[in-house]
Amino acid sequence: MKKILITGASGFIGGHLVREALEGGYEVWAGVRRSSSLGRLPKDRVHLIDLRYADAEALAAQVREHAAEHGRWDGVVHNAGVTKTVRPADFFEVNTEYTRRLLAALNAGGQATRPDRFVLMSSLSAFGRGDERTFRPISADDEPRPESIYGRSKLAAEQCVREQTTIPYTILRPTGVYGPGDRDYGMEIESIRAGFDFKIGRTPQRLTFIYARDLARVVRLALERPEAVGRSYFVADGDVYTDDEFAGLIQELLHRRHVLHARIPLWLARVVCTVSEAIGRMTGRPATLNTDKYHILKQRNWICDVSPLRHELGFTPEYNLRRGLEEIIAETNH
Repeated sequence: MKKILITGASGFIGGHLVREALEGGYEVWAGVRRSSSLGRLPKDRVHLIDLRYADAEALAAQVREHAAEHGRWDGVVHNAGVTKTVRPADFFEVNTEYTRRLLAALNAGGQATRPDRFVLMSSLSAFGRGDERTFRPISADDEPRPESIYGRSKLAAEQCVREQTTIPYTILRPTGVYGPGDRDYGMEIESIRAGFDFKIGRTPQRLTFIYARDLARVVRLALERPEAVGRSYFVADGDVYTDDEFAGLIQELLHRRHVLHARIPLWLARVVCTVSEAIGRMTGRPATLNTDKYHILKQRNWICDVSPLRHELGFTPEYNLRRGLEEIIAETNH
C-alpha cells in the first residue's frame, strides 16, 4: 500500500498524518479545501485535491476521474470533520454525511476506485460519558451514549462505515489530542503562563491524552496491519491524570511559581458557553465555548481501555504527557 488519500490534511491532526505518511514512503494525496491554509503541509511533497463532498454525484465522478488518470488510492484516511460550528446541523452534514458520500463514491467505481483500507478518525466523544462513580475505563463493549451533538455525529459516521461491506475498514477513537499546532490545549498553556488556571466542576476530571505524532503512528498501523481490519480502537497513551495534575504539570514546566487555580461551577460554565455561542451566532464564527462543548466539559471520566490497541497492533507510545508538553512549550518559547 503506497498511495493514500488523507482528508482534512490541512488541519492540526492532518498535518501530522501527512508527515508520518511521507516518512513511511507513501505517495500522499492531501484532501484540502480551496479556502484552507496550507502552512502545515509540505506542498512540494504532496498532491492536493479538493473533494466535492456536498454533491454525491459530483464526488463519485471526481473519484472515478482521479482513478482513471492517477490510479486508485490504496488507502484512505478520513480525518476531515468539524469540532465546532455555528449551526448544529453542520455536525451531521460534515462528520456524518461527508463520510457516507465519500464511501459511496469510493464504492461507485467498483475495484477501480475501491481502496484496500479505509481508516475513520472518530472520537472518544462518540461513546459519551463514562462511569463517574467508579471511574472504570470506557470499554468497546459499553453501549455508546454520546450527549454532545458532535459525539452523536461521529457515532453516526462510524455506523456509515460499518454498514458498507466492500471496503475493509478500521475505526479510531482518539482521546484528547495535543501537540505542536494545537489551539485548544495551547489556550490552557497560555492561560497558565499568564497566571490563571480555570477548571470546570467540583469533581476533578480524569483525563487521557495522545500526542499527535503518536496518533499518526497509530493511523499508519491501522493502514498496514491486517489485524486492524474490521476493528475499532480507543487511542490514548495509557496514562490517566486529573485536571489538577494536568494544570500542575504545565505550571511546573513553565516554571511559574504563582498561578491562580480556580474551579468554576458547572452552572456558571453552562452560562458562559451559552453566551459565547450566542456571540458566535451573531458574528458568524464558531465559538470555542458553546452549549455542545459544555457536554464535553462536564464529563468527568475520559479514561478508556487501550489494551486492544497495544495487544493487537503492538502500539507503544513514544510520548508521555510530560515529554509532549515539554516539546510544545519549547516550541512556543521560540
